[in-house]
Amino acid sequence: MPDICVIGGSRYFGKRLIERLLNAGHRVTVVNRGSSAPPAGAFHLIADRDDERALEKALGSRTFDVVVDQVCYTPRQAGIARRVLGPRTRRYVMTSTVEVYEYEDSASPVREEAVDPRTVAVDPAADLPYGEGKRQAEAVFAGDPSLAFTAVRVAHVLGGADDFTGRLAHYADRIREGRPIAVPAVNHPATYVYVEEIADFLAWAAEREFTGPVNAASHGPLTTAGICAPIEARLGRRAVFQEVEVGEVSPFSFRRSYAMDNTRATALGYTFRHSSDWLERAVDETLGGRA
Repeated sequence: MPDICVIGGSRYFGKRLIERLLNAGHRVTVVNRGSSAPPAGAFHLIADRDDERALEKALGSRTFDVVVDQVCYTPRQAGIARRVLGPRTRRYVMTSTVEVYEYEDSASPVREEAVDPRTVAVDPAADLPYGEGKRQAEAVFAGDPSLAFTAVRVAHVLGGADDFTGRLAHYADRIREGRPIAVPAVNHPATYVYVEEIADFLAWAAEREFTGPVNAASHGPLTTAGICAPIEARLGRRAVFQEVEVGEVSPFSFRRSYAMDNTRATALGYTFRHSSDWLERAVDETLGGRA
């Protein structure tokens, strides 16, 4: 079975990914700073990915069939990974984000070609926001023609009792207490994915050979009201939405439209579910006993 290296990934959907790879019989090596242990059965290497020498030393002479990088956020991190891990693997899969499309505002779902990482300028010294950091990290890997590289652009993830973001709790608290939920005057829908399904997709992608960016998102974009609907049903109370022209809005409320098109994933052989198939379960898992 293939040797797979997972960088980071001992929390949330990364943990689920590792479990799926192990259950499929893969030999899995997890590299992180030691703050959390990987699931039982994975080999654990402790190293700071930002320290090039330490990473090289920790890896020793190991090579891999696939690297799945769960925690690459900047072009500097990508540069270190490309130099240290690029020669040790035949394929590199980076967990990217829908936020690479943060400059888009498209009425129709955005396809991968809207952001070609080969054309993105890179500034390794800059202090970059999340979406731009991911864009430039993709660009570093895509600029190496010797490396088979895949960027999985992950939609907003929902579900799981271990969701640490607090975003669904934000809505539940306001609905329960009758406080307003701030939304833009024009509140655009966005694409989402269930935590279990993104783990499935990443495990599936690690076993394939395709390269280039691929959007990972469920069918059925959701608005803020759509996300709140199962919370309203759970609590027996209606959400109060307050439109704001400027200033901060609630999580998952968007002034621009950049829902992702998942046609490429379908063509490659993976069929995502519709958000209506899992949204209620995701809310129940995350909110647990909160009422």
